[in-house]
Amino acid sequence: MTDPHRWWALMVIALAQLMVVLDATIVTIALPSAQRALHMSDGNRQWVITAYSVAFGGLLLLGGRVADLVGRRRTFIAGLIGFAAASTIGGAATSSGMLYGARALQGVFAAVLAPSALSLVSTTFPDPKERGKAFGVYGALAGSGSAIGFIVGGVLTEFLNWRWCLYVNVPIAALTVLGALTLLRDRPGNPGARLDVRGAVLGCSGLVAIVYGLGEAQPRGWTDPWVLGLLTAGAVLLAGFVWWQARAPMPLLPLHVVRDRDRAGCFLTMLLAVIGMFGVYLFMTYYLQGVLGYSPLRTGLAFLPLTGAIVVGSTQISARLLQHVAPRTLLVPGMVLASSGLLLMTRLTVDSHYASEVLPALLLLGLGMGLTFMPVFATATAGVAPQDSGVTSATVNTSQQVGGSIGTALLNTIATTSSAAYLAARPDGARDRPRMVAESIVHGYTVALWWAAGIMLLAGLVAAVMITGRAPKRRAPAKAAVPESVS
Repeated sequence: MTDPHRWWALMVIALAQLMVVLDATIVTIALPSAQRALHMSDGNRQWVITAYSVAFGGLLLLGGRVADLVGRRRTFIAGLIGFAAASTIGGAATSSGMLYGARALQGVFAAVLAPSALSLVSTTFPDPKERGKAFGVYGALAGSGSAIGFIVGGVLTEFLNWRWCLYVNVPIAALTVLGALTLLRDRPGNPGARLDVRGAVLGCSGLVAIVYGLGEAQPRGWTDPWVLGLLTAGAVLLAGFVWWQARAPMPLLPLHVVRDRDRAGCFLTMLLAVIGMFGVYLFMTYYLQGVLGYSPLRTGLAFLPLTGAIVVGSTQISARLLQHVAPRTLLVPGMVLASSGLLLMTRLTVDSHYASEVLPALLLLGLGMGLTFMPVFATATAGVAPQDSGVTSATVNTSQQVGGSIGTALLNTIATTSSAAYLAARPDGARDRPRMVAESIVHGYTVALWWAAGIMLLAGLVAAVMITGRAPKRRAPAKAAVPESVS
């Protein structure tokens, strides 16, 4: 029987997904204010972002299994309540460590919430025609999360304070829980499902070790034994994760999913592309607020052309052309455009102007990423068996979160190390000291952006070599995944 309240139920599900997605950008805009309030170092500030994305990406596949085991509606509601509680702790944080912990806890509950929300769309709309429309609405709302996060983060930080960028999740979650209790229906959980806890521990621990090692490279140096030990331990743990997935009775990531060349290429392209993307969010937020003197609200508005370009590239170019051209015909130019935008950003100085130097770079970057996201999700999920569609969608989203974690940690370390080296090479009193400090900060950003541009080009090379040269009409049709965010 068709649920008469299914479209209202969709609004409840989409609102929860919107909350998860906007939480990345809303906190980024507030980060300079939070850093000053909690006395974070430049090297450690990245943990406000990476603690969330590491926990989210590392546990996303496990969260999908939990939803299968106990029921999607139950895990959806539990995820909402936990996310709201973690947001309250983060908003009340009195130290940087407390904020990092709260952000990690948010990521844990987001990893439970996101796959439950996606599955509930399918179970709420059993009719294929209606389901397509529902995924369109869901994807549009989820995709707008970055733009909404920029604006809401700017407004809350400027007119209240940065803590409200976390507190705002509480009323949203409360409203969504009420809607879920009233409107959502779900089949019972699958008692045959089993949790691959060992796989989750190996994968998440390996990711944490690598991100922590990248962060520690800034104060300690890349050759420090502790840094090398962390990076080595992370690589060993991830290798152990792969080894176990080949032997686990119910693995988090069945390895046959990634053995397909196109699919593996899509996962790797997404991971590399997002490494550069997350670095831009971090550096441009600090550049606009700390160097050009923008307010938080003005900073949020300054990012909107980037989001707009992503939407145009995805919906008006990729979506129209993908039916007629091979995926890599879009992916390779997309990565080249995005890399060109990053290269333009490497020319920024303390005296640059937004309209003539920042805006063109953001538009190129956004258009390139828009050309990339849609083909990656469509190609990665094309032709998969029905029983593998959920894990495949989750794996693409995991690649996105893992790329964001590694990119933020790596590029922040490169930037802060380069800034310190630039300042150390100039004697005190030789010039105006405040301007020299500003120049050193911008120098660090531009060095990191050179690396980001190179990683984007590497993503293009991966797409050119690994992803099919055939048009998708020759491939078996399959439902495309919905991204956690289009940015």
